[in-house]
Amino acid sequence: MANSLYIDGEWRTATGTSFVTLDPATGHALREVGGASQADVDAAVSAARTAFRSTGWRDMLPVDRARLLFDFAAVIEAHADELAELETTDQGQLLSISRAVSVNGAAEHFRYYAGWVTKIQGSVNPISFPDTLHYTRREPIGVNALVTPWNFPLMILAWKLAPALATGNTVVIKPSEVTPLSSIRLVELAAEVGFPRGVINLVNGAGDVGAMLSEHPDVDHLSYTGSTQVGRIITRASADSNLKRLTLELGGKAPSIIAADADIDAAVAGNVMGATLNSGQVCAAYTRFYVDKRRENEFVDKLAGGLRTLTIGSGLEESTQIGPLVSAKHLGHVERLVRTGVEQGAQMVTGGTRVDRDGYFFEPTLFAGVTDDMSIMQEEIFGPVLAVTAYDGVDELEHLIDRANDTPYGLAATVWTRDIGTSQRVANGIKAGAVFVNMPPIPDMAAPWGGYKASGWGREMGPWAIDAYTELKSVWLHY
Repeated sequence: MANSLYIDGEWRTATGTSFVTLDPATGHALREVGGASQADVDAAVSAARTAFRSTGWRDMLPVDRARLLFDFAAVIEAHADELAELETTDQGQLLSISRAVSVNGAAEHFRYYAGWVTKIQGSVNPISFPDTLHYTRREPIGVNALVTPWNFPLMILAWKLAPALATGNTVVIKPSEVTPLSSIRLVELAAEVGFPRGVINLVNGAGDVGAMLSEHPDVDHLSYTGSTQVGRIITRASADSNLKRLTLELGGKAPSIIAADADIDAAVAGNVMGATLNSGQVCAAYTRFYVDKRRENEFVDKLAGGLRTLTIGSGLEESTQIGPLVSAKHLGHVERLVRTGVEQGAQMVTGGTRVDRDGYFFEPTLFAGVTDDMSIMQEEIFGPVLAVTAYDGVDELEHLIDRANDTPYGLAATVWTRDIGTSQRVANGIKAGAVFVNMPPIPDMAAPWGGYKASGWGREMGPWAIDAYTELKSVWLHY
C-alpha cells in the first residue's frame, strides 16, 4: 500500500519510512504501509486548514452535514463483514467482537452524532447590564489531529471522527502503526460518501508522525488514546508549540471489589469477561481484585476454573475465546510483568506462560496472595493477567476504597454487591471516570468516557464530545 496517505481528497504515495503490519495470530506479514514524512504531515494539516476555511464545509447546512454522517453509518454497515475480518486479521480480536463491538459501534457512533448536528446550539443569558443582549455560540475548533491506539482501532477512531465532523471540524487521522488497516479502509469509505476535499485526511507512521502532529503549530486540537507515557510527551509538545487543545484518554488499572454479599458466580462470569475481553488489551479491563476474606477461596477457585476453560486461538475461529496479543513486543511486556509478579512473591494459580504456537498468544493468568505494592497491582499490564488480594470485611469501607485508589490511574472500576448502600459508597469514593456495579466495563456512546489522574484529560462520547470539539464564544450586543 504505497498510496497510504489521504490528503486533500487524493491518495498519495508516502515519502517517509514504510513499515509492515503483521497478523498477530501467525506473525506473518499482511501489508507494507507507507509512512509519512514531515512534508506529508504539513500537506495534510494545510489541506485540513484550507477545507476548514472553505465555504463548502464551513457554511454547509446542518441538515446536509447530518445526512453525510447518516450515509457514512450506512456505508460502514454495508461493509461490516469486510471491516470485521480486516480488524480481526490486523489486531487479533475475536471476529464476534469485531462485528458486534468494533464495526457496529463505529456505525452507531456516526448515527448518534448525525442526530446531534441539528441540535448544537448556544444560549441567551440574563446579565446585569442594561440594554445588552448576551448569547453564546458553539463553534468548531478547527484542525483536529486524531491519534488512535492499536487495541480497538476502528471503534476508537469512530469515537473521535464522528463528533469532530458533526461539529464542523476538519481532521488529520494518525492510526497506530501496529494496526492501521481498518482505519485506511474507513477513510476509503468516507471518500465514497462525499465529504468535501480536505475535510478528512490520513497520515500513517510510527511515533515520529504522532510527534509531528503534537508539535504542529497549525493543529488546533489533538485527541489521543494510548499510554500515559506518550500522553505526557504530547502535553509537553503542545505546551512548547501552540498550547493546542488536548483530549487524552490514557492508561488504566481498574479495581474490582467483590463484597461478602456478592453473587460469586455472577461476579466470576462478569470479571472473566471484564478482564479477558480482547485478551485483556482494554484500557478499562478489570485487573486488580479485592475480595472479602470470607469469599476469597471460593472466588479464586471459580475464577481460575473459568480462565482454564477459555479456548485460545485465532480470532477468525468461531470457537476462540482468547485471541493473541497484538505484537511480539507487547507479548514481551506481558511476560516481563508476569515474571516480576513471581519474583515479588505472588502465588501463581493458573497460566503464566506464552502458548507454544505461531503468533503472540499468552495464557490467561491468575495470581493470588498479591500485595498492593507489587508491580502487577500498580503497572498497566494490558494482557489477560489478573491479581487477587483479600480484605477484611469488618474493616472500614473507606480503607478499602483508599487501597483501590492507590495507583496513578483512574479510568474505570467495578463493585460486586447486592447492597445498594455499599455500591453507592464505593461509586462515590472511587477516583475513576466510570464505575460499574455488577457488570463488565462496557461504554456507551451516550455516556461520558475518560479518566481521573494519569488516565487522562477530558471526556469522549455523548454531549461531552460536542464540548471537546467546539469552542464556546460569548457575544455581547449593546443596543
